[in-house]
Amino acid sequence: MQHLNMTLADEAATLALGKSLAHGLQAGLCVYLHGDLGAGKTALTRAVLHAAGHQGQVKSPTYTLAEPYQIMVNQQAIKFMHFDLYRMISPDEFIEAGFRDEFNQQTICFVEWPEKGEGVLPPPDLDIYLDIAAHGRRVQLHARSVLAERCLDHLNFAPNL
Repeated sequence: MQHLNMTLADEAATLALGKSLAHGLQAGLCVYLHGDLGAGKTALTRAVLHAAGHQGQVKSPTYTLAEPYQIMVNQQAIKFMHFDLYRMISPDEFIEAGFRDEFNQQTICFVEWPEKGEGVLPPPDLDIYLDIAAHGRRVQLHARSVLAERCLDHLNFAPNL
């Protein structure tokens, strides 16, 4: 499976990566976003959503746990769920809220802080690790499925170093 490492010089590079990732989105894709507070998980998700055609505001679902969006993928309306599990106390909250049903072949799911849902979340197609570095951010993308491989095949991105 594909594994990519890169350094992003600044927030503009993070947004450019998100825009590039949007070109490879497919229904059913599940992406886990790993990283400390301020590492760029929400900024990356916001860039993906805007590049996929969402016109409105993209807010962090820190308090609501989930925010739904409609985007266009290959001229087809697709549901995009943005989860932020940071404030979740127990994985049971995820099940009780009915979020597990959102992980299906018709929905794209991006999950921040997936370790908070360990044991109840399905496995990801793509793991993205963001780490704050001395200058910018280090990013690792790990494809875990054929769906993620196809997504990364569309990645046309050269970070500004």
